[in-house]
Amino acid sequence: MVTKRPSTIILKRFPKQRYTAMFNPHSGFFARIEDVGAPEPFWAEHGPELLDIAITNWCDHGCFFCYRKSDEMGRHMGLDDYREVIRQAQVMHAFQVALGGGNPNQHPDFVEILRLTREDFGIVPNYTTNGRGLTEAVLEATRRYCGAVAVSAYAPYRETADAIERLTEHKITTNIHFILSSRSINTAITWLQDPPTFLTRAHALVFLNYKPIGRHANERLLANRSPRIEEFFRLATTVRHPWRIGFDTCTITGLARFGNAHDVSLEGCDAGRFSLFVSEDLRVYPCSFMVEAGYKGVPLRGTTLREIWQQHPAFARIRAQHAAGGCTECQTRSHCLSGCPLFPQMNLCPINCRTNSSQEIEVS
Repeated sequence: MVTKRPSTIILKRFPKQRYTAMFNPHSGFFARIEDVGAPEPFWAEHGPELLDIAITNWCDHGCFFCYRKSDEMGRHMGLDDYREVIRQAQVMHAFQVALGGGNPNQHPDFVEILRLTREDFGIVPNYTTNGRGLTEAVLEATRRYCGAVAVSAYAPYRETADAIERLTEHKITTNIHFILSSRSINTAITWLQDPPTFLTRAHALVFLNYKPIGRHANERLLANRSPRIEEFFRLATTVRHPWRIGFDTCTITGLARFGNAHDVSLEGCDAGRFSLFVSEDLRVYPCSFMVEAGYKGVPLRGTTLREIWQQHPAFARIRAQHAAGGCTECQTRSHCLSGCPLFPQMNLCPINCRTNSSQEIEVS
């Protein structure tokens, strides 16, 4: 591995897999560039490009869509434990960490967590917040060390709007995370057609497919049950907006089927391929949504992130399922891979589509 650090771009070349990763820590732009004649890498053998880390499961809001069921009984990850996780992330050549929770910015050591991530280990921290606990100290550290912040959108959106205003006033790149479900899709379409004022201050509006786990797992239908799903993807991918539109990889089957995005911008689930999750109790998972799905996770104590990433059966299994290629006769299978292997009911495939993702992954 060879690393070059020009003024704004980080380049890391991985000769074994014959590709170079390019990352701009200021804009968040990321790309993989294969050597001439080399195949696109299916997974990063050296380690994840992104770590999703729950530094806390504490939260005083109680959002109905919370997939971790976070509350005021949630625990915080210790600062020393976090430092060790991020040290190992650096060894594996990670570019970014996504700090989550709970509400991560209410961790008692949050300012120091941001500082050491960027200054001591050269990794760019980002985080998602419900908008509470944005003190001046947190805002200043965010401005200084973070790449971007995402604000979770929840009705009636007053706290959402206030958080966006405070963050953008401090010149912090601010995105909005919108949970897309059959109940919220009408609001999503309205926002795309006639955006609320606070949305115009955001850098990007990012849509996340609803996951059937967490606090109200059985009370909400998924987006693929909505008759307006095709209209939504058309508006999101064909109409020009004053802010950027983004999606999590859990929406890949909808994007590939209904959207108008360029092929180069489409990528299937990266769990266990280019990202992993570490919980506040130091358990490691290919995907953060496995926690509430019954998967126990791999204890980090006594081993290393690299050993888990490269050798543990749980990671090998999810990569093997993705490598199976998804739908047997689907024209977009190279983009969808197997869709979501954890929750196949979330995939926005035709009813008669027979997918490998209908075979649930083994959990332990």
